[in-house]
Amino acid sequence: MEQVAVGWLILELTGSPFMVGVAAAARMAPFFFLGIFSGAIADWLDRRTLLWFSTLGGILVSLGMAIMLLSGATHVWAIISLVAASGCVFAFVLTTRQAYTVDIVGQQNSLNGLSLGAIAMQVGGVVGSILSGALIHTVGPGWQYVVIGIAYGVSAAVLLGASRTGHVNSHGREPVMANLTGYLHIMGSNRTLLTLMMLASITEVFGFTHMTLLPVFAKEVLGVGAIGLGFMTAVRQGGALIGLLLLANLRNFQSKGLLMFGIAFGFGAGMMLFYLASNLIVFLFVLAVVNACAMAVDTLYKTLMQENVSEEQRGRAMGSWVFSIGVAPVGHVGVGGLAAILGAPSALLVNGAVLSIVSLATMIGFPRIRRLP
Repeated sequence: MEQVAVGWLILELTGSPFMVGVAAAARMAPFFFLGIFSGAIADWLDRRTLLWFSTLGGILVSLGMAIMLLSGATHVWAIISLVAASGCVFAFVLTTRQAYTVDIVGQQNSLNGLSLGAIAMQVGGVVGSILSGALIHTVGPGWQYVVIGIAYGVSAAVLLGASRTGHVNSHGREPVMANLTGYLHIMGSNRTLLTLMMLASITEVFGFTHMTLLPVFAKEVLGVGAIGLGFMTAVRQGGALIGLLLLANLRNFQSKGLLMFGIAFGFGAGMMLFYLASNLIVFLFVLAVVNACAMAVDTLYKTLMQENVSEEQRGRAMGSWVFSIGVAPVGHVGVGGLAAILGAPSALLVNGAVLSIVSLATMIGFPRIRRLP
């Protein structure tokens, strides 16, 4: 719901694809600055408790946005500031949720557990996207943020019934400063983790930033309005759901590295097809395929990161993933600027070509990563 609301609201206020990219960048920038710190905290505190307090932060930010919009204060930079605050909350939520999931299912079931957790997000995303478009159209984005705050509240209530501790989180925890220092050792000694971080960053910059331009496609290319944007976002989430369901059924798949590169290449190739998607039906089909690849490859990155560190470092591994995707502001601003110059379809053609080429070249040049089980 937040993704739909922010993109549409900024486009309505400014009419600028570039400013839509700036808003998306503001939401992702905290991932870069807080990724490492959130990982250190997640390896120190009880993860269930940390996730609960992070969710409470989401309630406060959402209600703050609702009060501002309902009062008529729609200054674009004030909105972007609250979007950045939401990104700070989500940095901790993402890091802690991934590590806590593996606490629950065990490292041997990490691919399945992370896939199922992502499936739950996508199911909520499908419902939320359709609801978001309808709410914007009928009552406006202010009341939509009230609903977002309520959704965070339901999440906080659900967490109260979750298991308090995981497999390793209850013993042997180092202080936060020791965890932060440990990052330097991990980066220097674990080349596999470092390579996966770089791949995640490249995929985020050139792949996931296609979501920034959905409001532009909805309003200026396809002319389907806010309700259409909600359905487009729902199809995106539905495509991701299909990719995750296929991934979850692989069980303990033993060629994850090769699969990761193949899906990343398909991700880029699918984005190039947006250039040819001149009508809504074709666009929605391509959107579903692209996001099936997007969520599958992202889950593989997270799985391989957790499988290639020790048990006590898994929070920091997920902090490393959040740090990696924190470079997204570069991609969001870049694709917004490129769309302002070339148009949205051409911008995604360029980004998709870069992602496919980099994925293919890395697969050939890094056989050690390609052979990861």
